[in-house]
Amino acid sequence: MTETTDAKTRIKDTVTANPVVLFMKGTKAMPQCGFSSRVAGVLNYMGVEFADVNVLEDADIRQGIKDYSDWPTIPQLYVAGEFVGGCDIITEMTLSGELDQLFETNGVTFDKDAAAKIREANG
Repeated sequence: MTETTDAKTRIKDTVTANPVVLFMKGTKAMPQCGFSSRVAGVLNYMGVEFADVNVLEDADIRQGIKDYSDWPTIPQLYVAGEFVGGCDIITEMTLSGELDQLFETNGVTFDKDAAAKIREANG
């Protein structure tokens, strides 16, 4: 088994085992880049339980997630095993209410009031 196959398997196992996964630089408690911090901040503020995967700890995962999603940047958010997007897409979806709908459709618990506050503050 090659390292890339192993990384792909680990990524697939992670995104299918967890309802919400954020592949990011750093951790949800200590993000290590602004974009990762923004997405983790939105999820934390909305009270979403999510698995965080620190791509800085594993070069195979860092490259593997880009290949897996065919998306060149980190962070990457997955909901119900599906790639949702990176920082700009998550920001847009949060402000439009699409992220709320995605969470509701997939049975992900989140704080609707917090989501509304984000929109109010950025409206």
